[in-house]
Order: sequence, then structure tokens, then C-alpha cells
Amino acid sequence: MSARVPWNAAMSTDTRDFTPQTAIITASDSGMGRATAVALARAGLDIGVTWHSDEEGARETARLVEAEGRRAVVSHLDVTDIPACGDVIDTLADELGGVDVFVNNAGTGESTLFVDLDLETWRRTVTTDLEGAFVVMQRAAKRMVAAGRGGRIVGVTSVHEHQPKVGSSAYDASKHGLGGLLKTMAIELADHGITVNAVAPGLIATPMTGIDPSEASQTRRPGIPIARPGVPEEIAAVIAFLCSPAASYVTGASWPVDGGMLQMGPMAGASLESDDWRSV
Repeated sequence: MSARVPWNAAMSTDTRDFTPQTAIITASDSGMGRATAVALARAGLDIGVTWHSDEEGARETARLVEAEGRRAVVSHLDVTDIPACGDVIDTLADELGGVDVFVNNAGTGESTLFVDLDLETWRRTVTTDLEGAFVVMQRAAKRMVAAGRGGRIVGVTSVHEHQPKVGSSAYDASKHGLGGLLKTMAIELADHGITVNAVAPGLIATPMTGIDPSEASQTRRPGIPIARPGVPEEIAAVIAFLCSPAASYVTGASWPVDGGMLQMGPMAGASLESDDWRSV
């Protein structure tokens, strides 16, 4: 009877040996995506930048990456174009010479009560936030597995991966689903030296929230323990850590970056004095 081979002895790549050189960040034309592109460029990576509606913004991100002394390639990406969006990832990886790090940042949301939500909006949100994410992350993962060097995948979810919000049924469902997908990816891809984690932002000053990052420190939010919105660089710093060699033993985790928002449930609930929260 042959001796059983320890599971970790069969690993093709040790996550401790990972040294990234290239990264693709979806929706990196502004906000958290741009901040992540700059942070990873500063860490020494060449960057694939994608945009959906703001090509000029993507070109500005590329300029900022190049200012850090790294190479940038830019491509249009529509994650609702299934399955063609995966081909964009392959093309970017070819131009970069591989993809060691992949950050799925593209997303959308809605502000409509469940009973009023139309099927078209539901499908657009779920396709963008979950189905498209599946396609592009799978394509990146296949490249990493084939290269045999390990890798890092980070999915930007939301605090609403963990807690719901009135008027966001499709968004909440998508982000809950994305969180589950990332956890399954983590256990399946570990054997290839690829770690997979979620970053769950709270209220962040971006074009999507309509808050100017320069005004974040003066924008008081009493329901958040840190009492202000976050800025994109605070999200990017956590993503950069998770993509680094230092995060070699972190996988399957979801990192709330929310100023303590998720800890406020009972206290915030007890403090409400009207039913305004029930509508959008």
C-alpha cells in the first residue's frame, strides 16, 4: 500500500514564491480602479487598464501608471458582452506578457424597491456584477494556471456582500453571489498557488457615490464610526496588500474596508427615529 502524499506536497506553486509583474484592473478609468492601478504600478507592476464609457479617464490612468515608470495598455471592456468580454482579458494579457494579478472592479447598481424593479434592470445589474465577473475572472485564472507561476485575484464586492440595503435587491444578490463565487475560487485555485479574496468597500468618495474625494474628510457621516466616507486610495492600499507576496497566506477572505460601518447594525438601528429608511 503506497503512502499517502500530503495535500500541500502536490501544490504546483507555493504562494510564498509569488512575484507579480503584471496586473489587469477592470473599470480602472476612475475611482477605486484608477487608485488600484496606480498603487500596483508603484509596487512595480505593468498594468492593463479597462474602461466602459470613459476612454479619456482610462488614458489618464495610463498616464499616471507611466508616471510611476511602468507600462500601461488600455482596452475597452463591456462586461455585459457575454462571453466576448473574456477575449478582452486574453488580449490584454497577451499585450502585457501575462497576467499575474487580476482585480475585478467593474460593477453597477440600482436604487429601486424590489416590487418596482423591472426584469431588464435586474438582468443588467446581475450580468454586470456577477455573470460578467465570472467570465473575466475565469479567463484570467486560466491564464494563471497555464503559466504555472501562481497569482492573485481580488474581487471588489461591497459591504452589501454582507448586509442588504433597501432599493438594491439586484445589487445585493449579485454581491452576495460574487462573494460566494470568490470563496469557491479560493479553494479550487489554491492548488495552483493562486489566492482569491474579496474587498468589500463601504461608502467611498467616487463618481458612483457622487462624493468628491477632496471633500471626504469634511463630509460627516455619523453612522460610520470613522465618521466620514473613505477615499479610493484606502481601498487600493488593501487590494495592493492582497496582491503582494506579503499576503501569501490570505485566501478566501472578504475584507470590509468601511470605516467600521458593518459594526453599527444594532446601534444604528436603535438610533433611527423615522421610517425614511424604508424608501429610496
